[in-house]
Amino acid sequence: MTETPRHQHLPHWDEPGLVQFITFRLADSMPVERRAEWARLFELNPSPDKQKQIQQYLDQGRGSCLLRNAAAGSLVEQALLYSDTVRYYLLAWVIMPNHVHVAVSITPDWTIARIVQDWKRISARVINVKLRRSGTLWQRDYFDRFIRNETHLTRVVSYIHANPVLAHLVDNPSDWPFSSARLVDTPESTYKQRWPIL
Repeated sequence: MTETPRHQHLPHWDEPGLVQFITFRLADSMPVERRAEWARLFELNPSPDKQKQIQQYLDQGRGSCLLRNAAAGSLVEQALLYSDTVRYYLLAWVIMPNHVHVAVSITPDWTIARIVQDWKRISARVINVKLRRSGTLWQRDYFDRFIRNETHLTRVVSYIHANPVLAHLVDNPSDWPFSSARLVDTPESTYKQRWPIL
């Protein structure tokens, strides 16, 4: 699969200590031509409306939806949890059939780019072995949005936990097996950490 040219990568705000909403997806979840088109749109206008359009597209369940497989979903969740409280603080997550949403606070010595790269590298290696597959698992780039304050974080966490419901996969957020929604008291609650983080 052809990678999006470097000049078409999405813009990122990547510095240690930020609270971020991150989305990354399987390589086959979005055709190459749509990735290039949306990358250009984000460069011109990185608005929440564009992000919403992309999320709606992903929720249609395009591609192999390999993460619907219980073993694959569990392995991605283990990768997210592995360095929690060391490199970052996980606030919320959901592993959807073809993409992953994470709200995370980055510790001072790490960057989002490095953390997302590690999540993808580790999970791809283990999933490829476990499912006896080969080839690219993850799309190269990712989306990130800076979390401004506690109110913004509450909206993002609610969205993350509601994602399987919005995609008509379950009726209640806590019913989805690969989400922090099953580990918290309410859909807007964060996992372990509270605002302010760090």
